[in-house]
Amino acid sequence: MTDHRERAALGDEDLETWSALATLLEWLPAALDAQLQRDAGLTHFEYGVLFALREAPDRTLRMSTLAAYSHSSLSRLSRAVARLEAKDWVRRAPDPADGRYTLATLTDPGAQKVDEAAPGHVELVERLVLGPLTRAQARQLGDISRRITSAIRSEEGWRPPARAARSTPGDRSAPGG
Repeated sequence: MTDHRERAALGDEDLETWSALATLLEWLPAALDAQLQRDAGLTHFEYGVLFALREAPDRTLRMSTLAAYSHSSLSRLSRAVARLEAKDWVRRAPDPADGRYTLATLTDPGAQKVDEAAPGHVELVERLVLGPLTRAQARQLGDISRRITSAIRSEEGWRPPARAARSTPGDRSAPGG
């Protein structure tokens, strides 16, 4: 009979792969947060919220849509948006089309903040994630990430709008890096 521990154990190669990914999942968010806190006084999550709003039509999204984009609960998003609102970077208002929803709108100072934070964030993402990879590996990383994400949840997460539709042509910044 097979021991329970043997059935629950990953093989050597799978364990190597999993340990590399688990380490990445611990270290990368901490590195992204540290850089954004140091340079812009933002968490990585707050930067992602500001970036998503900057890329949205009229710099406005429903809070429920923003929560889905940010892979967050409405309560976590609401707390973050309250902090951003206190700094006059985001404004919330009832949706005039349907008062059951709340809209979040990026203010001009908020747009300026995300634009100021973007270069340092982009530099770090390029140095830590994209720089060590070939273009083919970077595409594979995107494909692999989307496969794993779809195994976790059926809905699709935030995807950047087409390059031509972006508010800042040539911008290479990313919401979550």
